[in-house]
Amino acid sequence: MNLILLEGRDFISPDRVRLQDDRCSHICRVLGAKPGDTLICGRKNAKMGTGLIVSMARQSIEMDICLDQDPPAPLPLTLVLALPRPKMLKRILQSLASLGVKEIFLINSRRVEKSFWDSGVLSQADIQRHLDLGLCQARDTLVPRVHLKRFFSPFIKEELPELTRNKKKILAHPQAQAFCPAGLNSDTVLVIGPEGGFIGLEVKTLVDKGFEPMTMGPRILRVETAVTALVSRLFT
Repeated sequence: MNLILLEGRDFISPDRVRLQDDRCSHICRVLGAKPGDTLICGRKNAKMGTGLIVSMARQSIEMDICLDQDPPAPLPLTLVLALPRPKMLKRILQSLASLGVKEIFLINSRRVEKSFWDSGVLSQADIQRHLDLGLCQARDTLVPRVHLKRFFSPFIKEELPELTRNKKKILAHPQAQAFCPAGLNSDTVLVIGPEGGFIGLEVKTLVDKGFEPMTMGPRILRVETAVTALVSRLFT
């Protein structure tokens, strides 16, 4: 945990917090901190700074907080991702939060198994937990927004045009001819399919909406690998 992520309920006064959950255990057992030590802290969707430990009990820590630093700038990227397997989704959410992606749309497609949509990983609490882990890893406080879109056609035809207005539109597709660009600094919407890829009709629908199929080469990557590789390539 490279940052202690704070929420409004933690504050017992404007400049003091009390922690009584897993963060308290982590500070004591993993970080080995003690009164007088300073930790890097940040408040969700607000500034970052430091926390000075003023008291420690068995299951409670109080810190004086000074938040005077801006979090890292978010990437100018909206990611549209066909819903992956639940175990894979956990890791992907953490990675995306660490990389600075702030808008994530999880969508259906023909090759997404229906059972994935019933997974407990899609509960608001589970999604938030994995996003928080990614934020703490990267020292960020801006929480990504995750949108669940269970029906492919209505989303692509009715919502996606507005989301992509005046933005670069990229469809990750292994059989594409164009090679994925690098070092972008403009607003971009990236669509990534499921294991096995989008079916032909889905690809055509996206191309008709202005998406350009692009590839990173002949290797076929797992979704979680492709997500990290594509985001890193586009914005580094």
